[in-house]
Formats: sequence, structure tokens, C-alpha cells
Amino acid sequence: MNDKPTLKEAQLKLEYYCSYQERCHQEVVQKCYDLGMQSNEIDVIVVHLLQHNFLNEERFARSFARGKHRIKAWGKVRIVNELKQRQISSPNIKSALTEISEEEYEATFEILAEKHWNSITERKGQKKNKKFCDYLLRKGWESNLVYEKLKELEK
Repeated sequence: MNDKPTLKEAQLKLEYYCSYQERCHQEVVQKCYDLGMQSNEIDVIVVHLLQHNFLNEERFARSFARGKHRIKAWGKVRIVNELKQRQISSPNIKSALTEISEEEYEATFEILAEKHWNSITERKGQKKNKKFCDYLLRKGWESNLVYEKLKELEK
């Protein structure tokens, strides 16, 4: 019994897959392989999804940047790295970053930094400073912002 979907069935599954949540090309191609599609069939499906606006890399990048910043409080460094990992083009990455206003970016950083600084149980000292910096750098915040904030909070 062959349970590989026909081209039409796969197209419908992927239309649903893309309408449920924004997807990047890489995710769609992987899903096609998971369904057992051949590379020539995958090309047909991807073109169909692009033509019918189910797949739009710029829209994906913008949505990704907005969501990761607002929900997970990621900084621009992490967002850019994650988008590059998903093979998103530089112009689309640049336009994705315009989704985050400077005011919102700074406000998120301030809130996150203050909250984390106050949550670290260690008393003042190197261990506390390291935990603070490591956390914010892992979240993708620029090192100059992190170290300036550390100087301010150490006082």
C-alpha cells in the first residue's frame, strides 16, 4: 500500500500547512520530503504556493521578527541569525527588522534587563554579572547594550 499523496493532495496539504502559520521555503521543502515527494514535484508545489501567495518569504521574515521580539524578547542579533539559518535573503532580513521600532526595542530591553537583574539570586559580584550578561547575549541583544546596562545596574 503506497501512502504517498498525489501531487494535488500534497498541494492541498501544503496550502493548509502554509495558511495555518507563516512558513519559510526551507520548512515547506522539508514538509514535502516528509510526505515522500520527489524534487520535481516539490518544485511544482513551491511554485504553486508562491503564485497563490501561500508562501511569501518577506511576510514570513516580518512575522518571525515581530513574534520573536514581542513574545520571546529576542534581540536583533538572535533574530538575524535565526533568519539566516532559515536561508532568508538579506533584503528580507533587513525589511523584517523594520517591524521592530527603536522605542519598542529599547523598552523591551530595559524591562527584560531590569527583571533579569532582580531575579538573579547571587549578591553583587562577578558571578551575578556573568549570569546577567550571558542571559541577554543568548537572547540576542547587542553586547554594547548589555555592557552599558550592566555598568548602570552595578552602581
